[in-house]
Amino acid sequence: MTAKKLLILPGDGIGQEVMVQVRRIIDWMGKKRNIAFDISEGLIGGSAYDVHGTPLPEQTLTAAMAADAVLLGAVGGPKWDDLPFDKKPERGLLGIRKEMGLFANLRPAVVFDALVEASTLKADVVQGLDIMIVRELTGGLYFGQPRGIETLANGERKGVNTLTYTTSEIQRIGRAAFDLARKRNKKLCSVDKANVLECTVLWREEMIKLQQEEYPDIELTHMYVDNAAMQLVRNPKQFDVMVTENMFGDILSDCAAMLTGSLGMLPSASLGAADANGNRKALYEPVHGSAPDIQGKDIANPLATILSFAMCLRYSFNMDAEADMIETAVKNVLKGGLRTADIMAPGKAKVSTTVMGESIIRELEKMV
Repeated sequence: MTAKKLLILPGDGIGQEVMVQVRRIIDWMGKKRNIAFDISEGLIGGSAYDVHGTPLPEQTLTAAMAADAVLLGAVGGPKWDDLPFDKKPERGLLGIRKEMGLFANLRPAVVFDALVEASTLKADVVQGLDIMIVRELTGGLYFGQPRGIETLANGERKGVNTLTYTTSEIQRIGRAAFDLARKRNKKLCSVDKANVLECTVLWREEMIKLQQEEYPDIELTHMYVDNAAMQLVRNPKQFDVMVTENMFGDILSDCAAMLTGSLGMLPSASLGAADANGNRKALYEPVHGSAPDIQGKDIANPLATILSFAMCLRYSFNMDAEADMIETAVKNVLKGGLRTADIMAPGKAKVSTTVMGESIIRELEKMV
């Protein structure tokens, strides 16, 4: 048994509840698949602030840097809304991404056959949908300098944020997206705003150069971000892999998420650069937030977090068979008609967070 070092950060709100169900699957893997995980837990976000006075304690960051992978629940909640900007829970998430060098955020938007009716779009528009959005995560408008709020000489206040990218930053995220496209359908759509923003003129030029020099087998197309948002709800199946800058990716991936019917269904992976051994720093988390309004009610959907763990198995531990097992178990449970409240539909059986976790385990048991 080779122990795989996994840091679990349940975070805030329902993050703590859904992570319990993942721990059950990890325990099952250890017993039934002879896979050992060296697990540690830490604090991040509001729960970390309550204990340490910071949303990203030094001990959490140290543990994250030493881990093979990090699995995170969710951060935030109204309890911490009045904190100074640099103390808010979300700064812990942005901080750990930055410090770990997690520049590539992979957000799949997949419509399970059993959940086609859960989408607000017509079934024929979303049935079979399988998109991968690759979002640049450590640069762009969210991190560019200068930034801040200042008071001008005339008494007016001015807010400043800066959109900036270098050639190497664009090439790095571009290669990640091209590599994914090569493993899928060899189609990549690069999203920018090159008709207005010079920074994204550079983005487009570098994507074209990268395709010509290193990925001539990949079909590269370009789309302005406003059109991309429209096309996602008009004809989403035209896309396979999409790549874009930080803020555009934040918005578009949430838009794509709702095509599937629920944020509670979607996982994500944030990856760093490969080292000499091919290993990457990595953090996996559900797309949904901390949902404090349903915290403690045992009604949250744990499937996005469970599927995030499947992505962890696939991308960090090269355990494709086990990742496939989890994804198949999720499909089978949904096909069987079980639903948490967020994806409930007429004629289906509403179940709790705990029962959904138990049902995944039962499906896994059938595969051994």
